Amino acid sequence: QVQLVESGGGLVQDGGSLRLSCAASGIIFSIHAMGWYRQVPGRQRELVADITRAGGTNYLDSVKGRFTISRDNAKNTVHLEMNALKPEDTAVYYCSTGRPWDSKPGIYWGQGTQVTVSS
Repeated sequence: QVQLVESGGGLVQDGGSLRLSCAASGIIFSIHAMGWYRQVPGRQRELVADITRAGGTNYLDSVKGRFTISRDNAKNTVHLEMNALKPEDTAVYYCSTGRPWDSKPGIYWGQGTQVTVSS
C-alpha cells in the first residue's frame, strides 16, 4: 500500500522560506518519479515540480529560481525547498508519485499540507 506523508507546511511572511518533506512507504522509492503539486480552492491542481528516478527536475515557470526539489533515496523522502515565497504561492501542497518506472508522478497522493504566505 502506497503511503505518502507530507510535513513542513505553515504560515510564513512574504519573502520567507519553507521546506516541505514527503516520506514515502510501500514503494521501491528509487524507481519512482516524485513530485509536488498544489491546489487553491476553485482551481485545478497544478504541478509545481517533479524529479525523475535519475534526478532530473522540472519546474512550474512561476517557481523557477525560487523552489528546489530534491530526493534522498536512502531515506525514501522527497523535499521541496521554497524560497522568496509570495502570497500567490499560498495553497495546499501535495506529494505525489506514479507507478514503478513511470516518468511522471500523479497517480498516488499524500493528504496535503497547507502553505500560507502572508503579505
